[in-house]
Amino acid sequence: MSNRFFIEATLTVGQSLELTEVVFHHWVRVLRAKLNEQAILFNGQGGEYLVELTEINKKNAYIQVISFEPANRTPNFKVLLGQVMSKGDRMDYAIQKATELGVHQIQLLTSERCEMRLKYERDQKKIDHWQGIAIAACEQCGLNLVPEILPPISLQEWLKNADALPTTKLVLAPDTEAFDIKKEASPDLALLIGPEGGLSQDEIDQANAVGFKNWCIGERVLRTETAPVVALSILNYIL
Repeated sequence: MSNRFFIEATLTVGQSLELTEVVFHHWVRVLRAKLNEQAILFNGQGGEYLVELTEINKKNAYIQVISFEPANRTPNFKVLLGQVMSKGDRMDYAIQKATELGVHQIQLLTSERCEMRLKYERDQKKIDHWQGIAIAACEQCGLNLVPEILPPISLQEWLKNADALPTTKLVLAPDTEAFDIKKEASPDLALLIGPEGGLSQDEIDQANAVGFKNWCIGERVLRTETAPVVALSILNYIL
């Protein structure tokens, strides 16, 4: 399998262009690419491009775009994941695996039991970090459409705008009746997952009041970073 890299650039078959600093560093410096070596580039606008290295210098390199492949390899349904933030590697893991499983967007949330509060100048740095994790996951797994990581808002604020969310709205809630995904789910879904320690009953009630249906996916209580993996795997299998 060819190396795959995300590039922030407009790509057109037949064009020649300079590699961005990020791709140059990864492909040429780290992986020690040679002249005439080929790779796959994608820019998140759909599809992927086969390119070939035509010039390598100390500080930059140039490529020729050879061909275009329209495949995006996304699921035939869209999930907007509302994920309450957690600290450390747990959030990194949740974003990485949710991306690999084809999530469409991730809305970062705070809640009553949320351990994490982003503030001002730290916000964008952390969001950029998580967006980078999503990009790297796409590079690895073959997806060409990168999920957008949306800046954090409170759960209450998100629920106030529930009318703008997909028709099928699910909140993971243990010890509830099973929701029949096969019969009731639409191709577009909103999925709400709480923090370590879970959503409070009041928060679940608030979600229910604006159209979220409780979804229990087993007898065990899952960790916040495991829950999106299991839920999205089930949706991929059923839908």
